[in-house]
This record gives sequence, C-alpha cells and structure tokens, in this order.
Amino acid sequence: MKVTVIIPNYNGKHFLKPCLESLLKQTCREFDILVVDNHSTDGSAEFLKEHYPEAGLIVLDKNRGFSAAVNAGIRSTTAPYVILLNNDTEADPHFVEELLRAVRRSPRIFSVSSKMIQMHHPDLIDSAGDLYTLPGWGICRGAGRPVSNYTESCEVFSACAGAAIYRRSVFRKIGYFDESHFAYLEDMDVGYRAKIYGYENRFCPSAVVRHVGSGTSGSKYNSFKVKLSARNSIWLIYKNMPFPQLLLNSLPLAAGYAFKALFFYKTGFGKDYIQGLQEGLRSLRRCRKVRFRFRRLPFYLKIEAELIKNTFAYAKDWISRKVFQ
Repeated sequence: MKVTVIIPNYNGKHFLKPCLESLLKQTCREFDILVVDNHSTDGSAEFLKEHYPEAGLIVLDKNRGFSAAVNAGIRSTTAPYVILLNNDTEADPHFVEELLRAVRRSPRIFSVSSKMIQMHHPDLIDSAGDLYTLPGWGICRGAGRPVSNYTESCEVFSACAGAAIYRRSVFRKIGYFDESHFAYLEDMDVGYRAKIYGYENRFCPSAVVRHVGSGTSGSKYNSFKVKLSARNSIWLIYKNMPFPQLLLNSLPLAAGYAFKALFFYKTGFGKDYIQGLQEGLRSLRRCRKVRFRFRRLPFYLKIEAELIKNTFAYAKDWISRKVFQ
C-alpha cells in the first residue's frame, strides 16, 4: 500500500465509527488503516475488533500520549507515506487522494496539512496548517476564519498532525515525534526539524476533513493542556534554535511569554502556565537539541525570515478581528 492512515485513540470509542466510515468511502483505495490505542478503558479495542476487523490495531500497555502512539504506528508500517488522523474527524471522500497528490509533487516535501473545518460550524476553518512566530507562539492558521479565505496551496511552518500526510523516509533523517512532549506542539517540533534539514511543509486546500476539536482533552483550555503546552513551548525553542538565534529573538520571546502569562492569569490558568514553564526550564538537559551545522545556515535564515513574516501576518489578522469587526 502507498499510505497508512494512523489514528491515535484514547477513550474515543464514540468517535471511531464516523471516522472509519468516512475512510471507507475514499476515492483512493491504496491505503491501510491502523488504529493505535493508548490503553483505552471504554471498550475501544473490543469495538474495533468486532466491527472493523479489517483495520489494523496496536494496543499500548498504558496511555503513552499522542507522540508515542503515532510513532508506534509509523514504525510498524512499510508504506512510503503515513497520514495521521485524529479520531474526532470525518474525512471528505477525496481526502486521501488529494494529500497523496500534494506530497508527491516534490521529494523536498516532508508533510502536507489538510483543510480542517469545524464540525459544527462548517463555514469556519479549524486549521489550515500551523505557523510559528517571534514571540514563541504557535498559531493555528485560519482558526475561526471563513473557509472561503483558504483556497490556495502554500507553504506553512508545520502541518497540523490532526489530519496530515508525512513522507515516512524523512523521519529516519530528522527523528520521529518527540515522545517526551506526550502531546501538544509535537507536530510543530517535528515540522521545525524538517525545515532545518531543508524540507518543506505544505497546505492542501482540496484535502478536506471535518474536526470536532479537543475530542480527547475535552476543552480548549484546561490545567493539563495549559501546563504541557507551556513546558513543550520551552523545549521547542531550546531544541531547534541555535544560540545566536535565541539571542537575536530573546526580546520578542520574553514579551511573548509575559503576555501569555497575563492571559492565562486572567482565564484562571496562570499557575498552571507558570508551572509548565518552570518544568520546561528545569528539564532542558533532557532535550535532544538539533546540532547546528554551518551548511544549514541558509535554512536557519529562511526560518528566521518566516518567523518575522508570520508575526506581522498574525498581528495584522488580530487587529482586523479585534478593531475592525
């Protein structure tokens, strides 16, 4: 098979049927389905064995998080491409076909992000890929904006791993998803690494998937999510930015973290955010930093330019939403 669709699952039995049924209606049939279950307690594995025996199933010994689950799936397949798909999604019939077509356009493409739209508000974007900015903020591109605004293929900083295709051979060069992240920002981290090695991450507007959102974590903000995201944001910067780039971006990064701290204190998660940052700083020695190579300097310069561009684009979008609407 040309591609394996890997679905990480944790207590998502109620999502599995619509997700799998949408895959069975795909126009492209050259793919396998593999569900990696994070030791669910809701009968997910038994449901799959009874109703979808054609789907592969890996059951982990405990909840090891998103990164470990998808890594287990990636390592178990020999397909040249893998599609990572959240369990709380329903794919358009051309989803697999369009992602395959997009990733094959160049051997330098590592990943392609789909057009994720909100399940309950189908006129609005859930994600059109991810962007990264100078203040250290990961931005879900297009979130809450009209679907009609995102009709062109383009390069993005990283693919949203909730519904994206990856070139499997590249993982052997750059490393797999960082399992210490457990969940959150792991897709931006692996996309960042790919860019350092000279690969591209793209957005494909014709690969459409509907997404419930926060199907496993349960809400946009909660203590667990805020703490892990804060910790992982520290690791993301430390692992991927060489010291001169860290020094260059130190002021916008400090401002970004200060702003986020104020935001989370106002929303009741300030303590969780600070604890996450502290844990991230304490555990930097655990991080495997990308070794700087002078031959990759052009890619670092391109990344820095992209951070600047994304920062101004996000500021412009924020002002248009807050001031002119």
